[in-house]
Amino acid sequence: MKNLFYLAILLSLSVTSLAQNEEREYDYMFFENSILPGNYFYSSVNYSEENYVKNSKGKLPVCEKEFFTPPNSLELDYSNGAGNWEAVIQFERIRGNDFFKKSDHLSFWMFNENTKSELLPNVTLSRQRKQRRSDVIISDERSETISIKIYITDKVKNGWKFVKIPLTDFGKFEGLPNNIVFSNSNSKGVGRILIDQMELLPEVSSTPVPVPKKIITEGFELHVDIRWNQLENENVKYVKVYRSEDNKIFKPVGIQRPYFNCFTDFTGDFNKTYYYNISFVDYQYNETEYSKVSKVTTRKMNDQELLDMVQEASFRYYWEGAEPHSGLARENIPGRKNMIASGASGFGIMAIIVGVERGFINREQAIERMLKINSFLESCDKYHGAVSHFIDGPSGKTEPFFGDRDNGGDLVETSFLFQGLLAARQFFDKENEDENKIRESITKLWEAVEWNWYDREKEGKFLTWHWSPDKAWLIDHKLIGWNETMITYILAMASPTYPIDVSMYYNGWASQEERAVKYRKAWGKTDDGSFYTNGNYYHGIKLPVGVANGGPLFFVHYSYMGLNPHKLTDRYTNYFDNNKNIALINWRYCFENPKNYKGMSDTFWGLTASDGPWGYNAIEPKIERDNGTLAPTGALASFPYTPKQSMAALKNMYRKHGKYLWGEYGFKDAVNLEENWHARIYMGLNQAPVTVMIENYRTGLIWNLFMKNEEIMKVCEKLSNK
Repeated sequence: MKNLFYLAILLSLSVTSLAQNEEREYDYMFFENSILPGNYFYSSVNYSEENYVKNSKGKLPVCEKEFFTPPNSLELDYSNGAGNWEAVIQFERIRGNDFFKKSDHLSFWMFNENTKSELLPNVTLSRQRKQRRSDVIISDERSETISIKIYITDKVKNGWKFVKIPLTDFGKFEGLPNNIVFSNSNSKGVGRILIDQMELLPEVSSTPVPVPKKIITEGFELHVDIRWNQLENENVKYVKVYRSEDNKIFKPVGIQRPYFNCFTDFTGDFNKTYYYNISFVDYQYNETEYSKVSKVTTRKMNDQELLDMVQEASFRYYWEGAEPHSGLARENIPGRKNMIASGASGFGIMAIIVGVERGFINREQAIERMLKINSFLESCDKYHGAVSHFIDGPSGKTEPFFGDRDNGGDLVETSFLFQGLLAARQFFDKENEDENKIRESITKLWEAVEWNWYDREKEGKFLTWHWSPDKAWLIDHKLIGWNETMITYILAMASPTYPIDVSMYYNGWASQEERAVKYRKAWGKTDDGSFYTNGNYYHGIKLPVGVANGGPLFFVHYSYMGLNPHKLTDRYTNYFDNNKNIALINWRYCFENPKNYKGMSDTFWGLTASDGPWGYNAIEPKIERDNGTLAPTGALASFPYTPKQSMAALKNMYRKHGKYLWGEYGFKDAVNLEENWHARIYMGLNQAPVTVMIENYRTGLIWNLFMKNEEIMKVCEKLSNK
């Protein structure tokens, strides 16, 4: 979960765990392509005396004119003189990409027009350790340095030469490097090479792969989706996509990993006709024949069509991208292929309901998926009825992704899951065998959660986030608002079998005792809101409840995807009004952009929790908590609160920034234009809020369904009378 205190606790633990079943092994890739033009974030350059390396802000330039695999390569342009230079290409650590193919050589493709052999650079393997969330180097272990000129093979494709270096030639360097270091040779002069597809790989033979056949294309306003049949062939490294404007000359526009069955080509033009085909590429970079050609035309789209487009793309994360054994949501894509995220799965269930209502899938398909989901949830590991944060799909066993203490019931993730399940219980309301079974299963699961067990002290005050079967309450994290966990108290109070008393809402969630006040001060770094209520003005907007100026935007999304904030008023505020003010504070902060970050504006806003240049972080509209990272889910999931500002953000993010921000599952997780950084992942907790909250803005669908549960309405009524 994303609460800052809890996240800090978990990240202090070991982040490695043994997958319950065989996980996907990824290629250990140092450079495949750069999503953003300009400079490559995962690189660095330094030089001294007469030496020089062409750079932008200390990073290597990205070349878009020449590449081995589209759409770009890295440029290494240098001069050798007295002194030294180094250009470092860093390994990009992607969340959940934890298992890699065993490798025995370093390889890359090199384009060299005029550089003399003796001027070609040297290369070194490096393993650096840095201070957490910074670029400060603590240690740097290095291999022997060798010259690349003697490792250039006879393999040449379109002028690109293949370089292959056995890892044993680097000497006694154990383990995987996280940097490849290029440096100057001893010869004086200038050189320029381009580098592409730099990776560590095992020795592989050329194995025949199938030829692609039919593809399906669909045009939108500024992009085209290209689809093919799901590919299950470990010998295929890439699907290579070609585009033509005349059905004669086809140019490569991108590559896609085979575990996707779709590629999004952002063309940037509407009312234009294109032709596409694809090929498959093996691990020797041999390419098959092309598929049949598919013709498609882009078109101008109105506001409602744009909303449909965004909702459907994000919905596909939970439909096409689901873990197949359970039908539930993965933590992120690409990432652990077997690992289910419980909270994201609850969000995904709500997205599936929207998918039915919007016609993305039919009701029968959704019924089949829900039966699979419920069957899995009935048999998976549970802890006093609560599920764990992460679950292995094939086995149903807990996956302690955050370390061995995170191996039990997670009450917050459980509440996110049941927010979706209780909405589904109302949606599947037909009197037939399958829908009756869905409702009965959800009710059984709902009634089995021992919410009051997680009142550790049995004092009727605080719920505790996590319980472990062998370590008990070792992660002793109390649920204290204001943050994303209100729904946990609402569901615990609403339980028909193991409820907590309504008084715990004020004694725990909204507590004003010393422990709660210290907690809020600790993560908010301010007295504002430390007693739960706030009352101060931020950017001209009064905030009734919230720590500091309201916190990251997921605070007003996660608990309120099913729970209708219009219908929740306690002794302090109405939560639709309060949430709206938090969203407006966030928007105004981005509009003012006090740190003058590139891109941030009134039409590109949304500070929340997401992936980032220095890892996962929760960004807030405060100078000290803002590093320039923007997450599309922040603005788009705020549609019910800020429809005008959210629509402006949607149009700007798609039309101006879609080239690098839009993809197969909608908007990618985050971007930081100041650092020229872009997330490669989509996240389960961030895609569904886009689909669901846009629908709540348009029709109130999920709010209406969830609030039809009588237990929920009774709790809201009790709170309003307190």
